[in-house]
Parts: sequence; structure tokens; C-alpha cells
Amino acid sequence: MSILVNENSRVLVQGITGREGSFHASSCMAYGTNVVAGVTPGRGGQLFEDRVPVFDAVAQAVRETQANVSLIFVPPAFAPDAIAEAADALVPLIVCITEGIPVQDMVRLTPYLAGKQVRLIGPNCPGLISPVASCKVGIMPGSIHRPGRTGVVSRSGTLTYEAVEQLSSLGIGQSSCVGIGGDPIIGTSFVDALRLFNDDPDTDLVVLIGEIGGSLEQDAAAYIKEGFTKPVCALVVGATAPPGKRMGHAGAIITGEDARADAKIQALREAGATIIPTPADIGATAQAVLARM
Repeated sequence: MSILVNENSRVLVQGITGREGSFHASSCMAYGTNVVAGVTPGRGGQLFEDRVPVFDAVAQAVRETQANVSLIFVPPAFAPDAIAEAADALVPLIVCITEGIPVQDMVRLTPYLAGKQVRLIGPNCPGLISPVASCKVGIMPGSIHRPGRTGVVSRSGTLTYEAVEQLSSLGIGQSSCVGIGGDPIIGTSFVDALRLFNDDPDTDLVVLIGEIGGSLEQDAAAYIKEGFTKPVCALVVGATAPPGKRMGHAGAIITGEDARADAKIQALREAGATIIPTPADIGATAQAVLARM
């Protein structure tokens, strides 16, 4: 079993004829993902890789292919409209890879999405993957993943890949891996993902990777303390970042005490999570926790 995507996921790719969209759509298909449609305005009627129909609008694509996941590769200026279009078509799961969407655009879009029965992953995220279901919706390298019973949720795409590589090299497979995104305003939080992992009978352990900025990690700590039933290994990076300076992601900036790495680590430790000392220790820490279970 997996969270969010599985063998029943029917994926449409918004921006499928662009350079990034076409490359990663092909990669998803090669991994086993059921890509059923593409959407590029003005390109309707074409076929992608001679088998995936391209439509001018998301609503038409959903109506004709029953797509239930949208993967968005659209430039920042147009990505909010692409997300809204998928939401208007009532696509249940929307995954936006786009980096650089203005914060003000997300401020306006967030309440609009709240009135619809949809879930947004991202933006500025690597997407998600379920090795147990051979379904990849995003840009992560599928070759490093192995099916198993460890969940991964992360704000950092690169550290997601590092975590998975270490886990897989130790024979620790993954049930699902979710990159929630590094922007200040995102659709799905750590708590949202943890709730899904908590309800997944085939996930035994969760590796959580946070960073400086915001209070998502403290929110996760509160949820873990209140009722998360599975072990959590947590890494928070950015301990040496200076206040007020953005480090990497748009949301990775220390703007108050809660945004500091040490405050996040303390909250997660007090909640019962096993703290991962450095990025190099992800796999070994998870292996040690699993050995004690």
C-alpha cells in the first residue's frame, strides 16, 4: 500500500510539450506511471510519444481520460493559473513542480483552493513516488528507490534523494516518498503527510527532513507528540545559517526563534523523534531504529 498515488493513479501532465514537461513525463512513464493525458493550450490533438493525447484544457482532458492526478510543469508566471485550472476541473491531487512562483500569487490562490476538494503538493517540490506501486509523479530519480515499508517526507528535494540513496543502499525500502516543497506557502504540510503515513498499514517508520524557516517542523512535533503511532527519524538542516539570509529555498530563512534549526530539533526531540545528527547519518539512524522495533 502507499499514500497519495498508486497503480490506480491516472496522471495528466500540464506543460507536457515543454522541455521539462516532456523529459519528466517520459521518465514517469518509463518508471511505470500511467500517464493518460497532457495539456498544452494550442497543442490539442497532438500525441505525446505517439500514445498520450494532448488537450488544450484540463477539463477536457479529465472528461475524456478520467485523469485523477495533475503534474504541473508550467513557468512561474502561469503556474498559479495552471493550479487553479486543475482545481476547477476537480482533479483530486495536484502536484506542482514549478519553482519561483511569487508568494503573493500563492497567498491569493490558497483560499481559492480551500473551497475545493483537492490536495496540492508543492509548489517548488520534487513531487512524490510510491516504489511499491511503481508510480512516480515528479522529478525524482526512480532508480534509487526500492519498495519497502519506510516513508519519507521532506522539504528538500536534494536531501530526499540523499535519504533514499542511503536507505536503499542499506536494504531499507520505501513505501512512499513525498517532497512537500520549500516555498513559504505550500499546499501539503508535514502534518498532512504524517497523518497519511499514520493511516497506512504498510508504513512502519517515517524519515522526516526539515530545514530552517517557518514552523512546519514544530507543527509536526506537536502532532507526533499528540498521536503519531510510528517511530520518526528527523533531520533538520541549516544550523549554521545566519538570521535574515535566505538559504536555498525561498522559505528557508530565519525570521524568528521558531525558524531556527535548534528550536526545531528541540521540539522534535521532545516529541519523541530520533534526531539524525547530520545528512550523512540518515540511513544509519533509520537502520538503528528499525533494529530496535
